[in-house]
Amino acid sequence: METVLIVEDDPTMLRALKDNFEFKGYKVVVASDGEEGLNAALNAKPDLIILDIMLPKINGYEVCRLIRQEKLEMPIIMLTAKGEESDIILGLNLGADDYVTKPFSIKELLARAAAFLRRGRQSERDVYEFGCYRLDIPARKLTKKGKEIQLSPKEFRLLEFFVKRLGRALTRDEILNAVWGYDVIVTPRSIDRFVTTLRNKIESDPHHPSFIHTIREIGYKFEPPESVG
Repeated sequence: METVLIVEDDPTMLRALKDNFEFKGYKVVVASDGEEGLNAALNAKPDLIILDIMLPKINGYEVCRLIRQEKLEMPIIMLTAKGEESDIILGLNLGADDYVTKPFSIKELLARAAAFLRRGRQSERDVYEFGCYRLDIPARKLTKKGKEIQLSPKEFRLLEFFVKRLGRALTRDEILNAVWGYDVIVTPRSIDRFVTTLRNKIESDPHHPSFIHTIREIGYKFEPPESVG
């Protein structure tokens, strides 16, 4: 039985989330403030955390930062009433994996949680398949129905970064630091151009992508249609 930690200070929302996740068969741990939530994360080491941002004692951003500081890698989905892109970007850059803006559909949240937990059961592997493509990491090769697709080293690294973080909302800063490194001067526009080039190689319709999705003002998410739900 997988464990879900829900950190939410609204008692009505907390109860609704707890009931719904328990109904789906998860073991649920709850916390109503940031300090309690942080302690629960460090002690229970849940498989997934649902984390509100506006919390008493310690806000959700700081809870997220401290969890990642302790090298815990379970997925964190932020719950936020804020629609400002800067607030979402802050949470993602601190280590959150996805976000849901209030008001939200509990059904959608359950689906996202299930997808993250399903991916977490899969061990780190060397070969990834999506659509009719096969990405072989050790061979540094991308094929489509057995035919190799030529990628530059940077395009391959970008695609590898995406597929290893399936379903996660990724900011441009996060992509830049992981693929280009901290010491290289690259602008967000450069990242967008590389994504466009990569889309032209793997998307049947680059203007309506099936794999690499744009998150407005934030970054990108790699999520093939068959991985949703």
